[in-house]
Amino acid sequence: MPPTNPSPHNTPHPSAAARRLALVAVIAAYVLSFFHRFAPAGIAPELATAFQTNAASLGVLAATYFYVYTLMQLPTGILADTLGPKRVIVAGGFVAAAGSLLFALAPTLSWAIAGRTLTGLGVSVTFIAMLKLFALWYDERRFASLVGLALFLGNLGSMLAGTPLTAVAQITGWRGVFLFTALLSFVVALLCWRLIENEPSEHRRPIERSTVMNGLMAIVRNRRTWPAVVANFGIAGSFFAFAGLWATPYLMSVHGADKILASHHLSAYFLAFAIGCLALGALSDRLARRKTVLVAASTVYVACWGAFLTLSAQPVIVTFLLFLVMGFANAAFVLTWACAKEVNPPHLSGMSTALTNMGGFLSGALLQPIVGAILDALGGATVVDGVRLYPPDAMTAAISVLAGAAVIGWLAGFMVTETRARNVTLNGAETKR
Repeated sequence: MPPTNPSPHNTPHPSAAARRLALVAVIAAYVLSFFHRFAPAGIAPELATAFQTNAASLGVLAATYFYVYTLMQLPTGILADTLGPKRVIVAGGFVAAAGSLLFALAPTLSWAIAGRTLTGLGVSVTFIAMLKLFALWYDERRFASLVGLALFLGNLGSMLAGTPLTAVAQITGWRGVFLFTALLSFVVALLCWRLIENEPSEHRRPIERSTVMNGLMAIVRNRRTWPAVVANFGIAGSFFAFAGLWATPYLMSVHGADKILASHHLSAYFLAFAIGCLALGALSDRLARRKTVLVAASTVYVACWGAFLTLSAQPVIVTFLLFLVMGFANAAFVLTWACAKEVNPPHLSGMSTALTNMGGFLSGALLQPIVGAILDALGGATVVDGVRLYPPDAMTAAISVLAGAAVIGWLAGFMVTETRARNVTLNGAETKR
């Protein structure tokens, strides 16, 4: 009788040492993907000046990364489930290096958008391929902890996109930063090629259109998949739009912060988010609860948005505390990938996590330019020392869209299936060491 859907639980694993080396290489690539994702927020005023652009166009420049990232999620999941993670990660690394180089040398906004598009294409594959490695090599009860650890380490890239990026850009210019990033991306891609072991053939499935489509349709038709997708859409998407672009203009326009102080806030946000990823992932695995932790943390996240919408200019200590609490609670969406993976067959883990990830990046791609368009429509912008500032009421109205998205994600969390940290499609207690 021919074998049916092979479970990763029954496939041989690389040695522990080989796995550690592989994870070091992949997480290094993931750190760079986070830096690329959030770098526009730290240099938003410089980009607006360099390309003489308004808020809407600046939103499009930042969101281009998210457009291509969103479109690549399902193809990446399919490739991870068929070709295996190594090929996908290495190819993506080289493409990201080329995109960063083009962005650094861009003479016009159009060329900058092309560079961001290429960068987004390259880094879009890293996360899903990394989740595929986790699904292949580790037990279900360790999955959320591993994702949290990866996000914790990956957020080093986010923190680098805050105060360090602002400081270095003042010395080398933002173009110098991205020239170095291009070189670093190339080196990391070479490391991934060298350190990640080739996957055994039984970890990969033949690329047959019927197999791929049947698997994808099974995930799409599974009603238990969608609450996790929508939760990611709202919670992650509002995070990407705010921390990825509009946090700095918000702090400068509403709370009177300068660029350096705003970058300190961003670094604090990313640090709290990184700690939240680690803590909430570990807590979920320890309690064997996904939904409970997701709902509790996202409730705090939504409450922080309520504070932003109702508070006028506040002392620095208040805004710092809000950014810290919000960043930690924002990590609620780290559980959405486990929620989706554990209600679908294990051999479809690449596609199920990719569909979930697609939600957040689609939201980020939509929300960034929407906020910019609202700001342009409301008018009243002024340029102070080369920085475009907006009336506080206009900025608050614009970011209310992000708060609305966060509420949608929070409500979706209540509809997530509680899997108790195990794959509910499996019969019997299959575990991995």
